[in-house]
Amino acid sequence: MIEQGTSQQRGNNLDPWYHHYAQRTSGLAASEVRALFAVASRPEVVSLAGGMPFVSALPQDLVSGAMERVMREQGAVALQYGSGQGVPALREQILEVMALEGISGSADDVIVTTGSQHALELFSKLFIDPGDVVLAEGPSYVTAMVIFKSYQAEVDHVPSDEHGLIPEALREHIARLKSAGRRVKFLYTVPTFHNPAGVTLTWERRLEILEIARQNDILVLEDNPYGLLYFDQKPPAAMRSVEKDGVVYLGTFSKTLAPGFRVGWALAPHAIREKLILANEAAVLSPSSFSQLVISEYLKDADWRGQIDTFRGVYRERKEAMISALEEHLPELSWTNPNGGFYVWVTLPPHLDSKAMLPRAVTELVAYTPGTAFFADGSGAQNIRLSFCYPTPENIRVGVRRLANVIGGEQDLLDTFAGTGPLEAAPRRSRTSANPPTDLR
Repeated sequence: MIEQGTSQQRGNNLDPWYHHYAQRTSGLAASEVRALFAVASRPEVVSLAGGMPFVSALPQDLVSGAMERVMREQGAVALQYGSGQGVPALREQILEVMALEGISGSADDVIVTTGSQHALELFSKLFIDPGDVVLAEGPSYVTAMVIFKSYQAEVDHVPSDEHGLIPEALREHIARLKSAGRRVKFLYTVPTFHNPAGVTLTWERRLEILEIARQNDILVLEDNPYGLLYFDQKPPAAMRSVEKDGVVYLGTFSKTLAPGFRVGWALAPHAIREKLILANEAAVLSPSSFSQLVISEYLKDADWRGQIDTFRGVYRERKEAMISALEEHLPELSWTNPNGGFYVWVTLPPHLDSKAMLPRAVTELVAYTPGTAFFADGSGAQNIRLSFCYPTPENIRVGVRRLANVIGGEQDLLDTFAGTGPLEAAPRRSRTSANPPTDLR
């Protein structure tokens, strides 16, 4: 006869299986970005929160035509299981895409995944043991941190400024961790049009950081969703372009085509590639043959480079609308001015808390992502991430105006009840992309 366990053994009132989960599930937490989607989907709310691409700029006939040709000519293959590494033709075409960022390689070293997020998860599964340390920029991509923590790693944030990750700070963090007997598994970086900060790591720093990684036997995980979406000036070549053995590169079609296909990839050294393929097969058996073949057909027949140019123009217009609105409605604040990508990183006045302010913002029908979402230790309360990729320029202006009302209201409350006194106007800063604010730490 099986005895009834105690209530603690059986779980709790909300989840009867609570005490049966693996320990690593304690690292799983709801993303503040994802949690906002339900609110942001309401038509009356201007969402400056989620980084959703403006897929309406993609002509539907380009995609529907590719789908029709695939089903007419390769339907039986498209609807069948495929290779755990990905369709060979698409892997060859991915080399053409990466060549635009200075990367050369072999199609044999490309692994197609279900979005680059999946590649990030597979890589973490292969490399992270409980208690390991992952180095990352401060701030850093929110869902990457969720993945790292789900494998029971500690995320150690290395400070950044307007030129990206600070090499000297990286040296200091590595030395401190080594002296404490901690094991650093890899450096995770979004070096180009960073999410959330919008900054780009300079070429000189890329080389210096790669040298630091070589000296300390640290693998670099280069995540590059936005690199082709530059506005006025092409960014530096990818870090993978000069370091093949010490860099695993992640790419995706979510930003340059559409996220609904869920197709990304990893370019990895040979030994890592083999393990990634095995992990891919263990997780999903094979990435979607249908999605891969449609993208391959699109890359073969469409002017995909011209379409990326179209996206650049769309996002440039939206970024300019956001910067203009910030200058008009919130001139006392500071922010980054990216030359590509989706995001502006705003620094609030002292004493304001972006996370605590969010409910008031939603009440005022504007949504943003609080800076705390991008730090593993809950820092970043004085920052917010604004996304300009999805709303129209007019809605961006409306959203920033509403945000200004929210911030003004919060300041008034502080002045009235907290005794902080009126906030002095900050000196006017240059708003050029070459001189964004430096307070990203």
